[in-house]
Amino acid sequence: MEREGRAVGAASGELVTIGEFARLSRLSAKALRRYDELGLLRPALVDPVNGYRYYDPAQAEEARLVAWLRRIGMPLSRIGRVVALDAGAAAVEVRAYWARVEAETAARRDLAMYLVDHLSAEGRAMARIPGSTGSTGSTGSTGNAGSAGGAESAGRAGAGLLAIRCAALTDTGVVRTANQDAAFAGSRLLAVADGFGEGGAEASAAAIEALKPSAWGSGGGAPSAADLLNALEDTADSASRAVREAVASCAAPDGSGTTLTAMLWTGSRLGLVHIGDSRAYLLRGGELFRITHDHSLVQSMIDDGSLSREEAASHPQRALLLKALVGEARSAQVAVASRPDVRLQEVLAGDRYLLCSDGLSAVVDEADLRAAVVAADGPEEAVRRLVGLAREAGGPDNVACAVADVVVEEQKQEQE
Repeated sequence: MEREGRAVGAASGELVTIGEFARLSRLSAKALRRYDELGLLRPALVDPVNGYRYYDPAQAEEARLVAWLRRIGMPLSRIGRVVALDAGAAAVEVRAYWARVEAETAARRDLAMYLVDHLSAEGRAMARIPGSTGSTGSTGSTGNAGSAGGAESAGRAGAGLLAIRCAALTDTGVVRTANQDAAFAGSRLLAVADGFGEGGAEASAAAIEALKPSAWGSGGGAPSAADLLNALEDTADSASRAVREAVASCAAPDGSGTTLTAMLWTGSRLGLVHIGDSRAYLLRGGELFRITHDHSLVQSMIDDGSLSREEAASHPQRALLLKALVGEARSAQVAVASRPDVRLQEVLAGDRYLLCSDGLSAVVDEADLRAAVVAADGPEEAVRRLVGLAREAGGPDNVACAVADVVVEEQKQEQE
């Protein structure tokens, strides 16, 4: 009966042909047929005899939305979810998608700038080879922050090679009854992970465990910058696989996952792996610098000026992540887009690094974080002070933190 009614509607002019609808929506007939096949934009009627498609003119707005979303590069699978939402929810989804695009673009820009610096330094070094006297100690540490050249020089300066002394601590907090955060501190690895969903605890533990087998700096000396970047990419992929496997048995694997912020020590460089809203800070020269960028909706709104930092603290969607390690089975394209950021970090003797979950950073302001990190005599005291601050602030969430000091090797204390 419904099909007959629609056929009458088409015959009486209430519906329009695909050609007419193409002109109305400014989409080609080929695109409309493709969207029909994918379930993005179904015709109001398909004639059962000749297969002709007919559309309701009221569908033109939805068709234009599909076209606009395609124009900004949104994958067809995601467009299908957006067009099924009401206008407000669709707006949130589009903002989240574009914030992710901008975050990925920023990460690629940072890597491109690093490669420019690195290759420029190599070019200058090669240009000096014909007239070289064989000395490698005259190049100095003139590289920009984050460049491999500066880190290498720092690693060999002073009384000896650099090393790290570190400690980590997690706490359930005051409100929660279970702890889904994880933290690790060892001679080669510093990491925190903030799990969420049914399998959050398993996800955070798996992400960190996947980093431990990496033999950074072992064997034939410290790896080159290129080798280290490749190894960081491999490590990030291993963590992603480990999380998917850890939560595969959950009722809703795509609702479980974890953030991950980790620093891997080679003996001369730190490699940073980061995804989500856990954070890494650097204390240098008495100043505390945040060296990671949150992959969250509120951070994207801060970036584009639509939200202040004060407003972000109480925003109802402050926990919405744009990127995280999750348990869903994803296409290769989406998996690459959700890959953690990786980069190299310049190190200097005397640096102190703090990694923490948002159970600390969301409730303790950076001035208090700095005061606690500065005042602590060593990493063990620092992590105790920081967990104490989170609890004093109400401890609404689990807390994970890890602190590392960069020291000359003679001061190194062996870590298991």
